[in-house]
Amino acid sequence: MKDRKLLNIELSRIEPSEYSKLPDSGIIVTLDNIRSAHNIGSVFRTCDAFKVDKIYLCGICQTPPSAEMHKSALGAEDSVPWEYSDSTLDTVAELHRQGYTVISIEQTINSMPLNEFVPNFKDGNKYVLIFGNEVEGVSQDVVDASDLTLEIPQFGAKHSLNISVAAGVILWHFTLNRI
Repeated sequence: MKDRKLLNIELSRIEPSEYSKLPDSGIIVTLDNIRSAHNIGSVFRTCDAFKVDKIYLCGICQTPPSAEMHKSALGAEDSVPWEYSDSTLDTVAELHRQGYTVISIEQTINSMPLNEFVPNFKDGNKYVLIFGNEVEGVSQDVVDASDLTLEIPQFGAKHSLNISVAAGVILWHFTLNRI
């Protein structure tokens, strides 16, 4: 055998109850009107992998417990702290008051390509990353309330990614600058 795959028991996974004892990452994810429970579950799983501090589920987002969400979250909805809010805009205002830099992941006339943005965690900066609806994206009023917008450079015909894929790309970029 050239390169043996690790067994699950060899991965040093923590229990969901231990997640909150890990050091804060300085990252919060906010979901703005995500309609698919599968997408929300996938984002939970990705947030668990990158140790996001909290997820805000806003607007029409389903909340745990949900069998459909659990199917893709695989239990991450039990480890990553989350909160529901009727209003993404109110959530953004509160997180601004708490000192977070609010970033919408969206294609706008002033959006910055992801590769040009370097998060600075060394100075204690904290970030909120907002991901929008599968069809409409991040609401315009939320984009307007954000400190900046980031977009993932893309080269194909579609110029859009599934929200869970976009969350993975963005969170990996932020993690590279954290480690």
